[in-house]
Amino acid sequence: MTQPIGTSSRPLVPAPGAPTPELRIARVRPHARRLFWSVLVLLAVAGAVGYFYGNLPAPFENWMLLTAAAVIVFLLVLLPFLAWWSRTYVITTRRVIERHGVFVRRRRELSHVRGYSIGVRRGVLQRMWGAGTLTLSNGVDEPLRLRNIPHVALVHEALVDQVEVNQILAHRDAQTVTPTGDPGIPPRPPAPAAPA
Repeated sequence: MTQPIGTSSRPLVPAPGAPTPELRIARVRPHARRLFWSVLVLLAVAGAVGYFYGNLPAPFENWMLLTAAAVIVFLLVLLPFLAWWSRTYVITTRRVIERHGVFVRRRRELSHVRGYSIGVRRGVLQRMWGAGTLTLSNGVDEPLRLRNIPHVALVHEALVDQVEVNQILAHRDAQTVTPTGDPGIPPRPPAPAAPA
């Protein structure tokens, strides 16, 4: 992902000192392949309930079958889905935000301006699915791990671009502005003192 190119083939950047809105670049969740076993359990439970409903031996009743199926679906299908669904990673033009938690939401942020190193780890299964784990470390805080991200190469490129653009903008805005208002023209030297 790169910045849009203007007519002068330079990235479009705001004027020095102008406020820049924070825009969302991407919102990703961990790869959904971890829900494979939950889908198999759901299919097996649905097939078993369909087969055994009304055909149970004498001491068992249909409500027992439905209760057991509901408990299995809750524990092995719904809870893993909620755990997967509740973890999101948002990449904006200013920061990376990690949110997770079903009942208690936790949030961590890492600013692009401070800069950070990006480590990529891809296992065999992750390479097969185009996924990977990104580790963002600024050397001060605990590293932020974006686990099992789909399209990890594209997300890595977007993060590198945002760090570069934010550091260029921060450096440009940090340069001192002279009293004349033009940073390219140095201020006039003071006039010599009149002889006494």
